[in-house]
Amino acid sequence: MIDSGFETKSVRMELLLLVTFQAPASDVDRIMEAVVAIAPLTMGKYDSNAYQSAHGIERYRALDGAAAGAETELRRRPGTVEVSFELPDDQALAARIVEAIFQVHSYQEPVIRIQPILASRSKGLDDRSNPNRWWNTTGDWKKAATIKEDA
Repeated sequence: MIDSGFETKSVRMELLLLVTFQAPASDVDRIMEAVVAIAPLTMGKYDSNAYQSAHGIERYRALDGAAAGAETELRRRPGTVEVSFELPDDQALAARIVEAIFQVHSYQEPVIRIQPILASRSKGLDDRSNPNRWWNTTGDWKKAATIKEDA
């Protein structure tokens, strides 16, 4: 079991909580606004850090007691994504985040998971000359990302 972090020359590996939830893509902005209102999801010199998967298909069948009522057919909901982000190892904070997700989620039974992980945090060394960094390889990534989104 992971119980402590460690360091390398460039990175600290810290014990954090990985929070993951599944939702329709159309719910994600609303859910993340609620999350970031509680925890800024800071990583170094960046905030609002999270990962969102590509669209997938969720499968389920409503049983007795479900808000939609019991169904016999299996449902397949396209456009569902998985979002993950990291929090400090703080159970009270995690509880607030889970409650916030639940309150703004469109599902009766949201899928929310929390796992302890070791996650990297840069020590912030000056590596401007590192030939592998994006600013030394691909140029203006902001402009390239905007062009792809507009296409």
